[in-house]
Amino acid sequence: MALFNINELNNKIPPDRFSLFALGFRPFFLMAGLAAILLMGGWLLLLTPVTGFETYYGPALWHGHEMVFGFAAAVIAGFLLTAARNWTNVETLKGSALAGLVLLWLAGRLFALLPTLLPSWLIAVVDLAFIPLLAVALAMPILRTDKKPQLIFVALLMLMFVANLLVHLVILDIIAISAELGVRLAVNAVLVIIVVMAGRVLPLFIERGAPGSQPRKWPWLEKAAPLSMVALLLVELLQLDPRLIAVVAVVAAIVNGLRLWGWYSHRVWQVPLLWVLVLGYGWLVLGFIMTAAAMLGLIVESFALHAFAAAISVLSLGMMARVALGHTGRLLQPARAMTWAFVLLNIAMFLRVFASLIFPAAVNVLIFFAGFLVSVAFVIFVAVYLPILSKARIDGRPG
Repeated sequence: MALFNINELNNKIPPDRFSLFALGFRPFFLMAGLAAILLMGGWLLLLTPVTGFETYYGPALWHGHEMVFGFAAAVIAGFLLTAARNWTNVETLKGSALAGLVLLWLAGRLFALLPTLLPSWLIAVVDLAFIPLLAVALAMPILRTDKKPQLIFVALLMLMFVANLLVHLVILDIIAISAELGVRLAVNAVLVIIVVMAGRVLPLFIERGAPGSQPRKWPWLEKAAPLSMVALLLVELLQLDPRLIAVVAVVAAIVNGLRLWGWYSHRVWQVPLLWVLVLGYGWLVLGFIMTAAAMLGLIVESFALHAFAAAISVLSLGMMARVALGHTGRLLQPARAMTWAFVLLNIAMFLRVFASLIFPAAVNVLIFFAGFLVSVAFVIFVAVYLPILSKARIDGRPG
């Protein structure tokens, strides 16, 4: 199916028409924003001694699982379904089909909060179904065109599915490993997706958004960056010698650091939609450095994990803010409140990553405060972008 036809172009869509299910980024970016608010709020409740609630995963695993398979998966779904439409010029999910996929994602989040009312197998099946169906929805337009290399994202989605399957098999007492292994595998799969997509869009965004900048891309480096992330995923999954993991992490830090340096221009600091993405990729490089330090016994491994979580969160907020404006026909100038959201989120991530290192006596208070700031940042996002995501493009085009 062609992306546009002459009738669509001649009959412009009224800008006030409800269009939440017109294209993948719209509902999934909104769901990601709401998920970040509610999941962080729920986590803060679980940290308090007097308030709590039951989950299928248990408190700590619920937090990690839902931030990956809830929040990050929604961002990825919105981004990939929208990108596939651009890659292939073939329509991706919209309307009732897209709404159904969103409802399946939502059911996975809600069912996990009802472990005493629903059988465990049902919770697992509903949660596991989302990513394979997303992969099918992504693969269909790609297979109809000559864009077969984009199937790498389908493979990465299926890796996320395998990681999620491991988590559920542990919870259902079918296999005896740590469920955290599945979450960590999923985090790494998400990071590979980020590294690949960043190479495609960040230099372009910087070149277009910061006039006068000239991002540099070296072909060997663009190949080495995702390969370094894949190598780290493999050595961690195989649980090889920590010293070898440290070496691979250092290589990944160097490669991705050089990549970011090539893209960088001082002009990005004048454009919030750019500096937030640069900082997000910087958190990724820091995560590699901290992984190496953790493998050498210099710091606790949770530092590295939360640095990677910072990369996912900051890049996700920045990408959602930028993509939503571009794909609704708006100028790439976000509301001033979004600049505060970017600042607050980075402050929150700094506190979460470094609180126990800098202020060990106040670590619990700082972690709670960091979670509050994350919620505020995404409340701002939802408040600003709800009308943008739910209403038609301002230029009358479909999408």
